[in-house]
Amino acid sequence: MSKPLEGVRVLDLSHVIAGPLASFYLAQMGAEVIKIEPPNGGEVMRTSKNPSEGDTPTAFVAMNAGKRSLALDIRTPEGAEMVRSLALTADVFIENFRPGVVAKYGLDFESIKAVKPDIVYCSISGYGQTGEWSGRGAYDHVVQALTGMMMMSGEHPDAPPLKVGFPVIDVAVGMLGSLSIVSALHRRARDGAGQYIDASMVQASLMLMYPAASAFLTDGTEPRRIGNRGYTGSPAADTYPCLDGWLAVAANTPQQFRKLAATLGMEELCEDARALDLEAFNAPGRGFVIPRDADYVIGRLRAAFGSHQAADLETRLNAAGVPAARVRRLGEFLRETDGSDCVGMPDFRFSQRGHEVRTRGLGFSCADDGGPSARGAEALGHSTQALLSEIGVGTEAAEALVRAGVVHSPSLSREPTLST
Repeated sequence: MSKPLEGVRVLDLSHVIAGPLASFYLAQMGAEVIKIEPPNGGEVMRTSKNPSEGDTPTAFVAMNAGKRSLALDIRTPEGAEMVRSLALTADVFIENFRPGVVAKYGLDFESIKAVKPDIVYCSISGYGQTGEWSGRGAYDHVVQALTGMMMMSGEHPDAPPLKVGFPVIDVAVGMLGSLSIVSALHRRARDGAGQYIDASMVQASLMLMYPAASAFLTDGTEPRRIGNRGYTGSPAADTYPCLDGWLAVAANTPQQFRKLAATLGMEELCEDARALDLEAFNAPGRGFVIPRDADYVIGRLRAAFGSHQAADLETRLNAAGVPAARVRRLGEFLRETDGSDCVGMPDFRFSQRGHEVRTRGLGFSCADDGGPSARGAEALGHSTQALLSEIGVGTEAAEALVRAGVVHSPSLSREPTLST
């Protein structure tokens, strides 16, 4: 079965998370991705504290499985020229250096467009390609601080800033980068025109906070810090402590609230004028629960939840039609769903040095997409010799490039090749 991007060739100069994740999407959808990285050790994600993993640790494989490795120093004239030669055969070019860096080596959009006019070129950066801040370095938690994301979490307005506990913006800009590239490839197939794409962490952050950002831009409404409460503001859309842990519940509508109250054995709360705006609660049509005395309602609910088991309530509330989930750690959720039929998710397994690196796919499933590639990540420079040969660099010249430190190739330098 064919994959949707078979026949597409990608040159990927990116490193760490954002760019590699964008090209990982393309690779898993069938594109040939050539990962270009420094010959002296490769990109930073190859670093591992576990010697048995070599230069392909799990974190690296998870974002680079299925790609070819070309170890080449773009800072040298010879290295940059080889990249331009490969660009003649490429459809997509990805880089995530600070603005202006690749231009020093003749690898910017205009330079690549000169040799490949219909190239789809994607630059991923922290702050975008223009503006006074464009030259600043960026890391995920720094951009979370800058864009207000750290002030979206927390229980009250004066709580300390709180970052999301994983590199959410790096992941988001990688996903948006791949979406923009696929869109540009479709346009090129239709119109024959290439495209330059400016994808930034700042833009990705605002998209993650899209409703709040739109509300402020439109009405000047600053988002409230609501902690673990739901977006609607219903007192029964919150996270409550139970006897065996925490339970997140989303009884947003009057209908859901009645079902929650019945499950907890506190139906009288639905007739309590102190607790609820009963006129709104009993009105026909759709709407959310509006408390009259939020602290009172929350106190009543907290006491009720505190006398129940979270696991039991999760089952009972979902059966009644009220969304609820016991708070779990990531590993707990993955163990619970692994091999069970409670959630349908892809299972991508990449063969790597005698073991498998597993992921849960790309975030979606297609009925006819050819499935994941079982091939793991190549050792540094594994495909260097083959790719140099493709652009006319013979074995003797390639060996000279290895000796000069311009490229790295285990086969050319007679070093042992790590299996993939």
